[in-house]
Amino acid sequence: MRLGLRLLFGFFVITGLAGFFVLRVFLGEVKPAVQQVSEDILVDAAHLLAEQAAPELAALAPGATLQQGAFADAVQRYRARQVDAEIWGLHKRSLDFRLYLTDAGGRVVFDDGPGDALDADYSRWRDVARTLRGEYGARATRAEAHDGASTVLYVAAPVLHQGQRIGVLTVAKPVRTLQPIVDRAERHILVAGAWLLGLSLAVGVAVTLWMVAAVRRLRRYAQQARAGEPQPLPALPGELGDLASAMATMRERLEDRGHVEQQMRALTHELKSPLTAIGGAAELLHDELPAPDREAFADQIGDQVQRLRALVDQLLELSKLEGLKPQAPLPPVSPLQLIDALLQDLAAPLRQRGLAVHWAQRDGTAVPADAERLRLALSNLLANAMDFAPAGSVIELAVQAEPQALCITLRDHGPGVPDFALPQLGQRFFSTPRPADGRKGSGLGLAIVRQVLLLHRGALQFEPAQPGLRVRLSLPRS
Repeated sequence: MRLGLRLLFGFFVITGLAGFFVLRVFLGEVKPAVQQVSEDILVDAAHLLAEQAAPELAALAPGATLQQGAFADAVQRYRARQVDAEIWGLHKRSLDFRLYLTDAGGRVVFDDGPGDALDADYSRWRDVARTLRGEYGARATRAEAHDGASTVLYVAAPVLHQGQRIGVLTVAKPVRTLQPIVDRAERHILVAGAWLLGLSLAVGVAVTLWMVAAVRRLRRYAQQARAGEPQPLPALPGELGDLASAMATMRERLEDRGHVEQQMRALTHELKSPLTAIGGAAELLHDELPAPDREAFADQIGDQVQRLRALVDQLLELSKLEGLKPQAPLPPVSPLQLIDALLQDLAAPLRQRGLAVHWAQRDGTAVPADAERLRLALSNLLANAMDFAPAGSVIELAVQAEPQALCITLRDHGPGVPDFALPQLGQRFFSTPRPADGRKGSGLGLAIVRQVLLLHRGALQFEPAQPGLRVRLSLPRS
C-alpha cells in the first residue's frame, strides 16, 4: 500500500472510531436527558395541582369521590382547551397530562382518564406508596408490555392539610409525546456528526496530499541526485526539511568522495604511461649502449619528465581555479587583443605545422574579465586546436559582439569528436586521440577553459563542424 493511502486510511480509521463513539454517547444521552427535563416539569406541576386539590380532598366524605366539583371542572376545562404551540420548530397540538388523586389510604378518588380507576387501591403503586411514606414518588410504566414507546412517566406529590398527608396527586405524561423532540435532536446530532466526519476526511485528505507532495519532492530530489542531475535543495518544513538537508549533505559528501576517487583513477592512468616510459628508459641506461642510443633514451626521459611537469602544472592551475569564486567588478579586457598577442607568440609553431589562421570576424569590444586567466583559457583553446588540426589546414577564428555577450568562435578542420563524446569535453582526463601520433592528452586544457568561463559567468559549447570541431565561448558584456 502506498504511503498516501496508508496515511489516509489510518486518519480515517481514527476519525471514524472517535466519531462513532462520540455519536454513540450523544445519542445515548438524548432520550434520558429529555425524560429528566420532563420529570422535572412534572414535579412542579404535581405540587401545584396538589395545592389546588387539597381543600376539596380535606372536605371529602368517606367513600366519596372528587369526580364532581371545582377541581374536576378545572381539569375538564384543561382537557377541552385547543392548543397549537410551535416549540423550536415542533408543533404541539394536544395536552397530554393525566391526573389521578388518592386519599391517605391510597384509594383513587379522582381520575381524569376513562374513570375505571375510581375506588381502585393504588397504595402499592410506587408513586403513591413512596409519597405516603414521605419520600419522592415516581415510576415509569409501560402501557403495553412489549412496546417500550408506550412508557408513561408518573410523578406524585403529597396533598397536605394542616401539615398532614391526606392524599397523593399524581401527574402522568406519555413518553411517546416526547419522541418528536428526541428524534429531532438525534437527527441534528447525526447531521452534525456526518459534517464532522466529512470535514475530518477532507482535512485528512489535505494533510495526506501535503505530506505525500513533500515526500515526493524529497524522493524526486533523491532520484535526481542518484542520476547525477544537479538540483536545488527542496524547501520543506520541519523534520522533512531536516531530512532533506541531511540528504543534501550526504549527497555532497558522496559526490566529493566519488569525484576524488574518479580523479585519482584518472590521474593514476595519466601518470602510468610516462612513469612506465621513464622506468624502461632508466633500466636500459644501466646497460652498455652506443652513444646515440643513450642520448635517445635520455631525451625520452626528459620528454616524459616535461610531460609530467606539464600535467602537474595544469592540475595545480585547475585546482586553483576551482577554489576561486566569481569576482566583481572586473576591468574591461579586449579578447581580440589577447588572441592577437597569443597568435604572435604561436607564430613559429603555426609555421612549422603549416597552419593558417583565417578571421571570419574581428570585434574589439571589451568585456569585464580577468586578463591573465582569460589569456590562459584562450591559450589552451588555441593549443588544443593546433594539436588536432591537420598539417596545412586552416584554423578559423571569429570574435562577434551580441546584445548580451561577446562570442568567440574557433574551428579546426581535424577529425572532430563523436556526438556521444561532446558532453564529456571539458572534463578532467577526458580526451580523444590526436591525429598526428594517436596519443591522448590529459583533457586538463579544456577543463581549465571551462573553469575560467564559469568564473566569468560565461558559457562553453562544443559543436561538430564536419570536418573538425567548433568551440564557442560566450562572455557576458556586463
